[in-house]
Amino acid sequence: MKAITIGSILRENKERLSLELLGGKGGLNNVIISPELNRPGLALTGFVDLFTYNRAQILGNTEMLFLKKMPKKRRIESFEIICQFDLPCILLTNGLRAPQELIDICDSKKIPLITSSLTTTQFVNLFSYYLEDYFAPSTIVHGTLVDVYGMGLLFVGRPGIGKSEISLDLIERGHRLVADDIVYIIRKSRGIIVGTANEMTRSFIEIRGVGIVDVQKMFGIRATRVQKRIEIEVHLVDWDPNQPITRTGLDENVTSILDVDIPRVEVPIYPGKYIAVIVESIALNHLLKIRGFNAAVDLAERQIAKIKENEKLLRERKKEE
Repeated sequence: MKAITIGSILRENKERLSLELLGGKGGLNNVIISPELNRPGLALTGFVDLFTYNRAQILGNTEMLFLKKMPKKRRIESFEIICQFDLPCILLTNGLRAPQELIDICDSKKIPLITSSLTTTQFVNLFSYYLEDYFAPSTIVHGTLVDVYGMGLLFVGRPGIGKSEISLDLIERGHRLVADDIVYIIRKSRGIIVGTANEMTRSFIEIRGVGIVDVQKMFGIRATRVQKRIEIEVHLVDWDPNQPITRTGLDENVTSILDVDIPRVEVPIYPGKYIAVIVESIALNHLLKIRGFNAAVDLAERQIAKIKENEKLLRERKKEE
């Protein structure tokens, strides 16, 4: 099970989320195991039957105003009610300062108490985005990812078939490299998969017979990008005259990555074949499909319309005879 410690969250988001540790320093090794957040609400009143205590707990203006209006003794009881559970942490928003009794309880229970100057809405949005990225399903694919006309094309195929060489050709034509050789993929919400490169090898590409080249140094900052949504898989295969190859494109193939289906195009490779223009056509054709135009379907409909027109003329001629 994937988990992240509160200490790691503090280190990575101190500036971005404007975080400050108020208490519970002994619990920095507590872990969060879900991207979901929770606002205690009813738990503060004593109803804990449905209290999701294993999530980060958010206290905003509403909760703190509710607690502030309580007598001190009742307020302490409310804190003790929620802190009897193994809470990963308690997060205050809007720059709120915790009452001393809450700090004391968090220190004794080793529950990190953290405040942020961000509003509750801002904090929840940014923190949720961070956690969703961290806990998103992920995988690693051997291939090359290139942004072609704004479309993320993932090139896959056997080692040495020419994935990197094709990508270099595309970069020279003004397109952008995302990752070469190893593509790290995560699944975002709403069925979106995004690819990126290893931090160490970002902007580098291996060309067999040449070696390692730095695309960003050679072609400029615009030749690379950090990440890109993957929208098409381009499968490079060795040309085999005995194997069937799609001719019309009416039957679209799909592949599944992290349970997300994307179009899959198979491109046969043989010496002398210029692939860059074909790849550009794949990207542009997919853009047209997104906008509602499918060339293969349009041609098929024209042919069907012409056949019906000819059949009608034949029937009319037979009637005249």
